[in-house]
Amino acid sequence: MLKLESVEMAYGAIRAVKGVSLEVRPGEVVTIIGANGAGKSTLLKGIVGLEPLAAGRLFIHGVDCTHLPAHKRVGVGVALSPEGRGVFPDQTVRENLLLGAYSKRSDPQRVEALIAQEFARFPRLAERRDQMAGTLSGGEQQMLAISRALMSEPKLLLLDEPSLGLAPLIIAEIFRSIRALRESGLTILLVEQMAKQALGVADRAYVLETGVITLEGSGHQLLHDPKVKAAYLGSH
Repeated sequence: MLKLESVEMAYGAIRAVKGVSLEVRPGEVVTIIGANGAGKSTLLKGIVGLEPLAAGRLFIHGVDCTHLPAHKRVGVGVALSPEGRGVFPDQTVRENLLLGAYSKRSDPQRVEALIAQEFARFPRLAERRDQMAGTLSGGEQQMLAISRALMSEPKLLLLDEPSLGLAPLIIAEIFRSIRALRESGLTILLVEQMAKQALGVADRAYVLETGVITLEGSGHQLLHDPKVKAAYLGSH
């Protein structure tokens, strides 16, 4: 589904991602864990085309998308729910979903069916369909960010820190949604600082430290790896 080969990314003279190679297979949940500043969000931006690669190659479904513009990667089947949610605050919940379905705008019936699907997934969004997104709670905005990404019917969903700043009950709900999406067959690449929850839901995982992958394995393996426990899991 996704393959990175020796990917490098930089901001000026600062190399944020250094020779990263990874893959995501169809139907998997793959997690990238790492500390703040490790390069996780930068890497996701590179995958969707919001930041250029300084070196290396990126393949989606076996197609070289290294130089494909971001808007065309949506058509290839990739969507991002960004860190910080990034909802359009002065648009309603429904309008945010319509913007997520921009690539489907020639098929209004399909768009309405997708909106109904997302309202069924997150009933609180249905209750607030005509409410401005900027007035939603943090948890509701996160639900909206995920639903907006799903409106393009991606084959690969990238989730960037979906638990960030949320209450424990909402975090549990978000992770239940991730599990349900996996069970539906969607492929997911998850960036998350809550390592225990992220590894618990992951088929495979990578540890990214200062732009370099230092460990990889199954979610179960890394959940019980002494180095990962010491660095990311505390005493749990």
